[in-house]
Amino acid sequence: MTLGRLAERAGVTKPVVYDHFETRNGLLAALYKDYDLRQTAMMDAALASCEPTPSARARVIASAYVGCVLTEGREIPGVRAALAGAPEMDALKRGYQAGFIARCRAALQPHAEEHCLTLAAFWGILGAADALSDAAARGDITEDEAVEELYRIILATACRG
Repeated sequence: MTLGRLAERAGVTKPVVYDHFETRNGLLAALYKDYDLRQTAMMDAALASCEPTPSARARVIASAYVGCVLTEGREIPGVRAALAGAPEMDALKRGYQAGFIARCRAALQPHAEEHCLTLAAFWGILGAADALSDAAARGDITEDEAVEELYRIILATACRG
């Protein structure tokens, strides 16, 4: 895929596409950002409408994270693969990780004992979320198993103390 071909398929001139995206990586990064914004909005809406308990919030976070990975379809993993090693992807990934940790902190911190939810704890939740979601995407475990185990990990982390 080239920006020239995109312009042709979109029925616009090449300068329009190049002005908007600058590079092929810029286009791919924009696609990934759009996907991430939609998934983040869904998780935020679910958190806003759930009961304000650690259990309900842990369930929403687990379901949203695993569901997000499993609904990526073929396109988003291809976008990630095409951007592998690109500075744009590293920045996007780090931004997503920081955002996820911030949302988890906001959802869980009010229910946790003082000082038990450290930054390291949130990185642990994120690592578990990635590993379980990837295992479900490969078919090593079911979606329900991934959600349930992630829920247990989040809840155990949020309620420790």
